[in-house]
Amino acid sequence: MRMDKAAVHLATLGPIGYLHPAPGTWGSVAAALLAPFLYTPLPLWGKILLLICLVPAGIYASNRAEAFFRRKDPQPVIIDEFAGQLLVFLLVQAPGPLLLATGLGLFRLFDILKPWPVGASEAWFSGGTGVMLDDILAGAYALLALHILLILL
Repeated sequence: MRMDKAAVHLATLGPIGYLHPAPGTWGSVAAALLAPFLYTPLPLWGKILLLICLVPAGIYASNRAEAFFRRKDPQPVIIDEFAGQLLVFLLVQAPGPLLLATGLGLFRLFDILKPWPVGASEAWFSGGTGVMLDDILAGAYALLALHILLILL
């Protein structure tokens, strides 16, 4: 029972998942605000290791949260948006406010529009894996788009 509460707390990022409107956007904003302090200063291997740890933890927490809320991909579960948003900044070292806002906007765009395979991935896996995968894919699209913009500008 105690592990379930901890897992739900992780899945919702504590109180952030209960913010309205659009808890997923709040989860993305939290990641974008924390990234310059806790994520982008890390070396590339550190960022990859963090994501490698965060994704399975998010899968576990999302599974437990689905059981707790008795719904598939409950709205307060935002660990997936948090992880996907961090992925956007994987190759960034010292982001300024404009870069953070652009990365945030691109991630939300791909998370909402769900181009293939983002939308399709939700049906490929059940439970926490499906919850996490679509946002990781949206993060990958946003990562690519962000760097294309940086090259063009």
